Amino acid sequence: MQSFAVNRRRLFTLTAMGAVLAVAGRFDAHAAEPRVIKVNARKFVFTPNQIKLAPHENVVFELTAQDTVMGFSIPQYNVRADVPPGATVRVPAQAGDAGTVDFLCDIFCGSGHETMNGTIVVG
Repeated sequence: MQSFAVNRRRLFTLTAMGAVLAVAGRFDAHAAEPRVIKVNARKFVFTPNQIKLAPHENVVFELTAQDTVMGFSIPQYNVRADVPPGATVRVPAQAGDAGTVDFLCDIFCGSGHETMNGTIVVG
């Protein structure tokens, strides 16, 4: 009977360790998930037009357009996407070092297009 008790303790210990590792893995997985930043585009305006990121933060831009096909471009991060109206486009990106980076619409959407831009503040 002693070996049964020893085996039972080992099984309990291994099960408890497995549960702890599973929970720890779940927390690590959530920590590794990139932050989702929703950006809405309509003629001549991005909302928000200023986005704050931590240095080297991984994010996913979730882009929507209201009225016409828009472009979303962050040239310094080599990020580019077409955003058709009514669709949601997800674009992964990673911030660089501290500083300021511009994003812009790179598809002509009418008179006023040249002012359609925003700023990413990394710091």
